[in-house]
Amino acid sequence: MTRRNRAWVFAALLVPVLALGACSDDNAVNKPDNNTQGGGAGKYGYKIAVVTHGASGDAFWSIVKAGAEKAGSDLGLNLTYASDGDPQKQAQLIDAAVNQKVDGLVVSMANPGALKASVQKAVAAGIPVITINSGGSDSKAFGALSHVGQDESVAGNAVGTTLKAAGVKNAICVIHEAGNVGLEQRCAAAKTALGGTMTNLQVDNNNLPAAQATIKAKLQTDPSIDGVVTLGGQVAVVASNAIGEAASTAKLATFDLNADVAKAVQSGKILFAVDQQPYLQGYLGVQMLALYKSNLNVLGGGQTVLTGPTLVTKDNAAQIEKLAAAGTR
Repeated sequence: MTRRNRAWVFAALLVPVLALGACSDDNAVNKPDNNTQGGGAGKYGYKIAVVTHGASGDAFWSIVKAGAEKAGSDLGLNLTYASDGDPQKQAQLIDAAVNQKVDGLVVSMANPGALKASVQKAVAAGIPVITINSGGSDSKAFGALSHVGQDESVAGNAVGTTLKAAGVKNAICVIHEAGNVGLEQRCAAAKTALGGTMTNLQVDNNNLPAAQATIKAKLQTDPSIDGVVTLGGQVAVVASNAIGEAASTAKLATFDLNADVAKAVQSGKILFAVDQQPYLQGYLGVQMLALYKSNLNVLGGGQTVLTGPTLVTKDNAAQIEKLAAAGTR
């Protein structure tokens, strides 16, 4: 037998051996978790808890919830969603999920300090955690696998830079959730990029009529204010009303989006909106847990998985409005 023929025979004998090795459980790499039911889409069956700080009825968090629930449906997960704007009560919701021995946990951290012990308790119990929306700077330190959201400083910088180009020199930044570190980061970055004057104004997202009155009073007290930045879609709408009632010419920009904001951008009442894609935050947070549980996949490489910022302007507001009306943007 020639050397060439011996090589062909050896290769033919080797293929079945390799095939057997590849199929052997002992040699498998990244074997699926025992909880995986079939390993395919819609068959995972994991018990996933999503616990956020979103207030009841907040349009933004309704979109996050919709994204999370769609991921749960698509992947065949047993998903629960709970939220509370009180950080202590949110911590209790996380503790309850840990006691229920969930397979994975998605958490937003507007007040990281109040949630630290609860998140670390989950990690210590072997429950993988993905943080979303707020608290990205503390996510890794608390033991979470990854953080999904926008970089608030990058987003704030984009807002300040765009307002500066529009000629704004004296603005107010309306904070609608007290103690929310993400909102404070937005205002701080926007102020730095603006280079002019930007003053924080505290309102309550759960009392929009009062928020409108507060913004109106501020504009009437200081007519030199030529810019208003809001940090949520619902507050943006009442801020637009306040500007009109105060007969102010201040330019309005906002973080976050809803159908009313998209319409206001089209009409010119709002200069632009920053969209951090909350639907994507809810969906990806849940999906990433399913992928980790089934295949040990982790996204981000230690960095935030960015869902924003993207700017909604007159150029794209019409398309975005239809999606926002459907509850996905």
